[in-house]
Amino acid sequence: MVKLDLVQSIKKHKGRVWNVSWHPKGESLASCGEDKCIRIWAKDILGKWSNKIVLTDGHKRTIRQVSWSPCGNYLASASFDATTCIWDKQSGEFECNATLEGHENEVKSVAWSVSGQFLATCSRDKSVWIWEVAEDNEYDCAAVLNAHSQDVKRIIWHPNKDVLASASYDNTIKLFKEDPSDADWICCGTLVGHNSTVWSIAFDSKGNRLASCSDDCTVKIWKEYLPGNPEGVVVTDNDSAWKCVCTISGQHSRTIYDISWCPLTGLIATACGDDAIRIFKEDEGCDENAPTFSILCNLERAHNQDVNCIAWNPVVKGVLASCSDDGEIKIWNLIDV
Repeated sequence: MVKLDLVQSIKKHKGRVWNVSWHPKGESLASCGEDKCIRIWAKDILGKWSNKIVLTDGHKRTIRQVSWSPCGNYLASASFDATTCIWDKQSGEFECNATLEGHENEVKSVAWSVSGQFLATCSRDKSVWIWEVAEDNEYDCAAVLNAHSQDVKRIIWHPNKDVLASASYDNTIKLFKEDPSDADWICCGTLVGHNSTVWSIAFDSKGNRLASCSDDCTVKIWKEYLPGNPEGVVVTDNDSAWKCVCTISGQHSRTIYDISWCPLTGLIATACGDDAIRIFKEDEGCDENAPTFSILCNLERAHNQDVNCIAWNPVVKGVLASCSDDGEIKIWNLIDV
């Protein structure tokens, strides 16, 4: 048996906290919310998490998500003011060195590719933009992708290659890659299975499986099948095929807003509109083409209102951060009991 032990509850934001993002080294945490500011948190000399930096001059409206670059020197922020800001800390202090414009409505998500060469943004305007990182703090628009028919809620990059996944209000997940023949970005997959808005997605550590969560109160696990796969799953145009191999249902009573797949332990955490955090583990010895997952922990009342975001520390096993409409950020430790 395991349980989530509350390490610390921290509250500095005014209003909802939408997102938390761990620095790649796992030593600090960025948060953003309704109050239009970004806060950077780190441990003080007593080992307590404290607010070290506040960034306030980048956006005019709610900041929906923050994302660290793989090198940890840049932080991107996506805002309802339709812009994305790039914050540079290489000089020792954070400075906004670029503001990306082009989306017609709120920018809902921002993410860096594992190579650091690309940045992606998505918006209520139904589009996904790919930005290529150039020299001298320049970001060139490499593609505007209009594959979705509704608001795009979340984007994430594959952990090992420059493949992008997006989740939408249109109930689908799309996959995009660069076409090597002409350098254009193309939609190389559409994952259909949810009955309502797909709020968030997460790759496993290898990138050949994807977890998704939805307004339909389910979690789905999707598996990639390569051309010539021994299972005989049909692929088209020599691309991979993604198939739903597991649906976790009956565990969440309201919308699941976020999902995080731990690269260190393989555990899956969910953040839900019923104020709870849940942890799932893949059952040992199960069929990889029809896996099963058991719930390890169901922490009811983890927050006083909707849990908006959940994130595993990328370096320290069992450490989680969450944030909520209640304005609080909480640090958790998953322990054996």
